[in-house]
Amino acid sequence: MIRLFWLLAAAMLLGACSSAPKKPANDDDLVNGKDVRGFEHMISALAHNVNEIWGREALFAGKFDYVKYTDQYQSRAHIDFNGGLVQIETVSTLEPRQHLRRAIIETLLTPDDPAEVDLYSDREIIPGSDPFLYGQVLDNQRQPIRFKWRAERYADHLLNTALKKRTLGIRSIYYVDIPMVANHVDRRGYKYANLIRQASSKYGVPESLIYAVIKTESSFNPYAVSSSNAYGLMQVIPATAGRDVYVRVKGKYGQPTREDLFNPAYNIDIGTAYLHLLQSVYLADIQDPVSRRYSVISAYNGGAGSVLRTFASDRNAAPSIINQLSPQQVYQVLTEQHPSAESRRYLYKVSQAERSFKMTRLRAG
Repeated sequence: MIRLFWLLAAAMLLGACSSAPKKPANDDDLVNGKDVRGFEHMISALAHNVNEIWGREALFAGKFDYVKYTDQYQSRAHIDFNGGLVQIETVSTLEPRQHLRRAIIETLLTPDDPAEVDLYSDREIIPGSDPFLYGQVLDNQRQPIRFKWRAERYADHLLNTALKKRTLGIRSIYYVDIPMVANHVDRRGYKYANLIRQASSKYGVPESLIYAVIKTESSFNPYAVSSSNAYGLMQVIPATAGRDVYVRVKGKYGQPTREDLFNPAYNIDIGTAYLHLLQSVYLADIQDPVSRRYSVISAYNGGAGSVLRTFASDRNAAPSIINQLSPQQVYQVLTEQHPSAESRRYLYKVSQAERSFKMTRLRAG
């Protein structure tokens, strides 16, 4: 569960962006201090409004959790991408079934474009042409839900057969649980196949690696956010990886905005460009391509400097040490001796996801 303390921590971390170099007066690419302060204010307002109503059951969006409040923060949808479950709830005391029905329909018809959904307010969701959950959730007739009439009919079915209730202090929470289809991760992944292919060709990064990073970072959740101020499918941090790509690859000053990174095409482009930087610049002195790939994967999570210092205190001496090891030895060092436990696990997870992708392609071919 992603509770209130997460959001408050995120707000503090976001504050660090305001110390970034000042942008030129004619440069619109870099988020300035005013933008950051505005976002911090928005985060604080969301935390206040949500906590006031939901208290200890406050939830917020994360890497693997989509959370959207509506109806003056009385209703919410929570998509658990790891657990494969959609839970829709309301604490409204006035006609709760009607409030819940509206929230169910809005959730089922939530548009595929993250730019059309405001996660940081209770703003109503306006259905788009292609619902985000299309094919990931089936109705009681085992049919995907694209149109309003089908969403309304399924909402009525859920209210009549699957309505649940629990207490929150003196309040009652009415909710329904909707299971996602067994292959919901693959279904989300298929949507981005063309974007992954284009980025792979553009930057010379294997499709399998891009796919594995996205699966590990966000489980193909384009709405993904994290307490480290990372956004979107590949969890790009604007002020670090984003700025690095802008300067070294795009040849311009600044960094991508939060809105930029919620755009799947833009996010995949920036994230893949950063993988390209890691493999062709920061870790280019590692000769064996497999050893270099292991190092790139670990560096995407914890930074190239941390990878090199895992092998030598003098990072300049690290490549020659790595070049004396077999790929399996490099993998073992990075998964057992990297100073960050998260980075140690990350290399294992991405490697497994990449292997799974290759096996799927092999079977399909």
